[in-house]
Amino acid sequence: MKKIILFMLVALCSVSSYAQKKKVTAKKTVATTSKGVLAKADNIVAEIKAGNFQLTVDGKEAIVVKTADAKFAPIEVKLISFIASGVKLYLLTWTEKTLNKTDLKTEDITTVYSNVYEITSKKQVFYNTQLTNHIVEKVFLDKLKNASETQERMRREGFEFTLNPDGTITQKNKTQENKLIYDAAKMEFINSKKK
Repeated sequence: MKKIILFMLVALCSVSSYAQKKKVTAKKTVATTSKGVLAKADNIVAEIKAGNFQLTVDGKEAIVVKTADAKFAPIEVKLISFIASGVKLYLLTWTEKTLNKTDLKTEDITTVYSNVYEITSKKQVFYNTQLTNHIVEKVFLDKLKNASETQERMRREGFEFTLNPDGTITQKNKTQENKLIYDAAKMEFINSKKK
């Protein structure tokens, strides 16, 4: 009888200690590098190469978008082709985020870039920059700095960019809206009201 009880105790202890062990799972690591191919459309690749953020055509010719330092980390990079006024163009969009932090103020800055390129002539025919700054600031209410409050505000600069299905571009902000069409002869987008 004692052997049975002892056997049951040993079995119970081993089962409970086994049940409490944490399962160790192998974590898969995905090698991601900030360098290399970021987006692709047709035979064109958006990549960071030799210190430049560039569009590479057929692996040979390059159109430099901007110089890329060690801190340059574009996110949400997209490259699409579209037809405007019978010409094939490419839209490159990317987002950059910056965080400026001090004891009293934090600025979370998001900048969205939209560039349009005519690949045959290697020309940038349009660009748009939209900046959104989310500011959280500690403001003192008296001269002795005894009482304070946290203020939060959003500041926007530039235009919101929209590529329309017909190849036209719309830019708008709080007070203004522009509709632009591509002029193939001038190789640039112009205001649709002027044409």
